[in-house]
Amino acid sequence: MVDFGLAAGSRITQLAVVMDVRSRGFTGDLDWVRNDLATRNITPRVLFMEASDDMLVRRYEQNRRSHPLQGEQTLAEGIAAEREMLAPVRATADLIIDTSTLSVRGLRESIERAFGGEAVAHSNVTVESFGFKYGLPMDADMVMDVRFLPNPHWVDDLRPHSGQHPAVRDYVLGQSGAAEFLDTYHRLLSLVVEGYRREGKRYMTVAIGCTGGKHRSVVIAEALARRLEPDTQLSVRVLHRDLGRE
Repeated sequence: MVDFGLAAGSRITQLAVVMDVRSRGFTGDLDWVRNDLATRNITPRVLFMEASDDMLVRRYEQNRRSHPLQGEQTLAEGIAAEREMLAPVRATADLIIDTSTLSVRGLRESIERAFGGEAVAHSNVTVESFGFKYGLPMDADMVMDVRFLPNPHWVDDLRPHSGQHPAVRDYVLGQSGAAEFLDTYHRLLSLVVEGYRREGKRYMTVAIGCTGGKHRSVVIAEALARRLEPDTQLSVRVLHRDLGRE
């Protein structure tokens, strides 16, 4: 993994590796990894997360799972064995976070503050056009119907072309309500993306649908993406799911 991150042309600037007691002998492996990284002039930071015995018992009981070190012993004994095994790691950790009273959001914010929130604040938005007659995209977080706009399919000169053709694009965007819709939906989407970002959701798919996914949805998806692209905290991708199916 480290070799991949260091390869020429790699855009990876940060790597995170998660280890726990289910990887038997990992304490020795951790020492080897740290020493190996030191020879490459890389100084890793070790984050150790823990919780109180009461909270750990509650979490295991809620998930109805046994502790990996429990065996024929009690849950409390399994937790005690884990603490003993992890003691050397805890002693050399750069940061220790007690998760006993933290929500998922609180834990995420603590990690972002410690390891650089700006690097993880980037959001990825996919704007996907589709045709309703082929079904809704299963991965969509938000779905918008643009069948309220006149359909270029009924214009003989435009019917053969897709929404990527300049004439079709001009026709759709020139319709009454098109610009107002884009302005309004852009504001709404920016608000939602910011909320997702605060909640730690970094990936979002916005689906724009028309009848066949050839004309209106393609135009609006690309126009919406162009409005989102100036946001430097967003990585915007456009996908036309059903283009070419007709």
